Amino acid sequence: MSTHRSFFSRRLHSLLGVIPVGFFLVEHLITNHYATEGAQAFTEQVEWIWGIPFLPILEIFFIFLPLLYHGVYGLYIAFTAKNNVGSFSLFRNIMFMLQRLTGVITLIFVTMHVWETRLQVALNDYSADQLTHLTADLLSNPVNQVWYTIGILAAVFHFSNGMWSFLVTWGITVGPRAQRISSYVWAVVFVLVSYIGLSALYAFADPEFTNQLAQW
Repeated sequence: MSTHRSFFSRRLHSLLGVIPVGFFLVEHLITNHYATEGAQAFTEQVEWIWGIPFLPILEIFFIFLPLLYHGVYGLYIAFTAKNNVGSFSLFRNIMFMLQRLTGVITLIFVTMHVWETRLQVALNDYSADQLTHLTADLLSNPVNQVWYTIGILAAVFHFSNGMWSFLVTWGITVGPRAQRISSYVWAVVFVLVSYIGLSALYAFADPEFTNQLAQW
């Protein structure tokens, strides 16, 4: 791969990791967080999203295709890039290694999650109520709870640390002080977004949530 093409591919990979993939991650976890308010609240939020005009087109061109490019090219980076101890600190090299590792985990997790939920909705023409039941059944399994916990933490870390790298790559945080402050900011984002995602996960697994579904 030529230097020019490699530069362009990496910049596109970086940009798509923020817009729209990063935005979709945060939006998706916030939507799932409605489960903490009960089954009805989550179902109503799903119905609202499904009512967005041209949703299939938006999903294909602004979510799935960017995610596919980011994931596939990310795999190439994960298996070809090398740490640079001479130019960066040990901490930054560790974070870079974790970025590659969580990228692989996230790609596997998202692929399985899309198959278990979104594609099942499309293939079986599920309603929002049926999706709610499907998700609750899926996450009532302790093994799935562990896997989803790992997947959510990996995805949020990949996003948060990726945002730190994005700001450096695009010349927004240039000096050491700006980069240090950015590290603190995205560490806080990691904690907050992880909380949103995990609280939603365990809301689905809560017996009270299942009891609400049984009353429908």
